[in-house]
Amino acid sequence: METVSTVISLSLTPANILFVSLGIFVGYIVGAIPGMGKATAAAIAIPLTYSMNPVSAIGFLVGIAKGSTAGNAVSAILINTPGEPSSVPTALDGYPLAKQGKGRKALKVALIASTFGDFLATWLLVFLTTPIAKFAVQIGKVELAAILIFSLTFIAALSGKSLSKGLIAGLIGIILATAGLEPETAVQRLTFGSIRMLDGLPLIAIAIGIVAVSEMVLQLEEHIKARHSGEVISAPETPNNSISGSEWRRLVRPILGGTTIGSSVGILPGLGAAIASFASYGLAQRLSKDPESFGKGNIEGVAAAESADNAVIPSSLIPLLALGIPGSVIAAILAAGFTMHGIIPGPMVMRDSPDFVLGLFGSLLLASPLMLLIGFLGMRLFIKVIAVPFPYLFSGVLFFSITGAYLQAGETFGVFIMIAFGLVGYFLKKFQFPFVTFIIGFIIGPQMELAIRQSIIITKGQSLTEFPVAIGFIILTVLIVARVGWSTVVRIKKGETRQANR
Repeated sequence: METVSTVISLSLTPANILFVSLGIFVGYIVGAIPGMGKATAAAIAIPLTYSMNPVSAIGFLVGIAKGSTAGNAVSAILINTPGEPSSVPTALDGYPLAKQGKGRKALKVALIASTFGDFLATWLLVFLTTPIAKFAVQIGKVELAAILIFSLTFIAALSGKSLSKGLIAGLIGIILATAGLEPETAVQRLTFGSIRMLDGLPLIAIAIGIVAVSEMVLQLEEHIKARHSGEVISAPETPNNSISGSEWRRLVRPILGGTTIGSSVGILPGLGAAIASFASYGLAQRLSKDPESFGKGNIEGVAAAESADNAVIPSSLIPLLALGIPGSVIAAILAAGFTMHGIIPGPMVMRDSPDFVLGLFGSLLLASPLMLLIGFLGMRLFIKVIAVPFPYLFSGVLFFSITGAYLQAGETFGVFIMIAFGLVGYFLKKFQFPFVTFIIGFIIGPQMELAIRQSIIITKGQSLTEFPVAIGFIILTVLIVARVGWSTVVRIKKGETRQANR
């Protein structure tokens, strides 16, 4: 009771509630703007917290991080423009729902899944910091390489009807991810003599181009055709956007699964929210009773992606608080905020600053209901995007897309990359190549290459039996690949049988 009293007295003060709410509100606005990610917003806000008390300061920064993660769903669902790579899976089903006139339902599902994922992951942070951190210490580069290789198996789950097209798109993504300096020898690869290519291709520009710009080009094409034929293309908001009881029951499994995956990924430094979001989406599709509806407007896909994306933030603080190791970029920025206020994250933080840690836990738990409240209050405003005439919507999406690409690269180079990959995405969609497998390959590729190279050095002269976690993931990968291969052979044989019968 003394601990609970301390948490309440530190986190439920008017000042702390105000700053956490303000952080969430700012985060929502930032999250809805492509390119202005949570890391950028939190980094800019750190100096503003100098005069605040430590609990309110970190609560404000946490509010920005949580609010922007939830806010990313707004642009992903309504205008098919993911604010960050981790929001791409949300757009896969969220945008089709918006086109069907169910934008408000998609936003509700995203907000509820975000809140539950965040809230459950925060309780994991509170209760499991020490035991989970002990397990996280055992995850070295060898285990990380095995986990990333296993992550590539989700390409098969997200390839759609054509596994070969999914693999081709994923392989192209992996190849393009090698552009820049080689991690060990600094040899230039696929730079074509350009200094701007030394750091590789900008991820945000590619994601925006291949998802949003390509979609706008396709829609422009449809509107031009409709104008010539005299058809009217519109997606009026349906009168009933409530979530039924049967839909609630369908959402339980993807939300719990997404929270589990997001929490697990968050405590492993270096993996990131994008991997959690894609992995959760792929698992939800595998377990769904109607996997064919994914990518066409299935609320389970939205729930799975958003719950995983938002669960990463609290869980990434576990290694920060227990070991002093940031589990993500946002955790590293929060660590800078800790240090500015005289708090040194690590094993001694509970002993040296117990009131601060308890206040932090209270602020994290407080942020979840506040995020739900602010999200619902702002939903009526967000949904008006659907009613915007297409010419204005087209111009607005391009404006935000160009802004996001420019902000990440810091110059027009990112804009040119976005335009180029907008054309690539256009042809991928035209020829029914799953662009999502391309993005998975591009995200995982660099991390996997570096982890494999480091693993080769570490395991030199050692037996793999010394790395049981890595062996487990390798076995799991082999089993999934074998199952996918067998399913493909069976499907081909069935197709040949049908052809013969005809």
